[in-house]
Amino acid sequence: MHVIPVLDIKDRMVVRARMGQRAFYQPIETQLSKTSDPVDVARGLLSVHSFDAFYVADLDAIERTGDNDATLDRLRRAFPGVTFWVDNGIADVGRARDWISAAPSGCLVLGSESQTDPTLVRHFANDERIILSLDFRGASFVGPPQLLTDPECWPRRIIVMTLAQVGSGAGPDLARLREIRALALERAIYAAGGIRDAADLAALKRLGIAGALVATSLHDGRLARADFSNL
Repeated sequence: MHVIPVLDIKDRMVVRARMGQRAFYQPIETQLSKTSDPVDVARGLLSVHSFDAFYVADLDAIERTGDNDATLDRLRRAFPGVTFWVDNGIADVGRARDWISAAPSGCLVLGSESQTDPTLVRHFANDERIILSLDFRGASFVGPPQLLTDPECWPRRIIVMTLAQVGSGAGPDLARLREIRALALERAIYAAGGIRDAADLAALKRLGIAGALVATSLHDGRLARADFSNL
C-alpha cells in the first residue's frame, strides 16, 4: 500500500482541508509542526515515515486566484528525494507540456474538476508522469462526463477523490472505489478522502487499491510510525 501525504496549499501555507469547502479552509494546526509553513509541515510528516511522494494541491492555482510555484520550488529544494504529485488546475496541452519540462522529477495531476473536455487527458494518456484525479462531490462526478465513461483515455495512475469525505473522518468510499477499480483494469487506483487509520488502509489493500492519499489521520496521530511497518 503506497501512502502519500497531502499538502493543501493556499496563500503559501498548508491549510486543513475539510469536505471540499475551500472557502473555509484555515492554516493547519498539527502536532507534527510548529507552523503551517509547507516545508515545516512536510518535515513533520517525514518524521512519521520516510514517504517517497507527496501530493500537493495548489488551491490558489486551482481556483485561478494565483499560484504557489515559489513554495513548490522551496519544497523541491528542501526534499530532493521526494516526488511531488502536483494538482495546479492545468487544463491545456501547452501548459502541461511546459510544466513537465520545467519539473523533471515531478508528476502532474490533472484534476477532472479543472477540465472542460477529455482532450488533455487523452493527449497524455501514455505519459508515466501524468496522473488523473477523478473528482466527486457527493454522488456527482465533477468534470467532463466523457472522462468518467471512457477509461481508455485514462493514464496508468488514477486518483479517486471523494471531496465530501476529505477531512471528514467518514472512511473511504469503498463502493465508488470498487466501481472505478472494475473499469480501470490494470491501472493503479489511489483513494483520497475519509481515510481514518490503518484498518481503512488494510480494507483498501484487500480491495486491490494501490495506494491512498492521507492527511488528517497523520496530523491527528491515528496513523503513526508503527502502522507503516505492516503496509
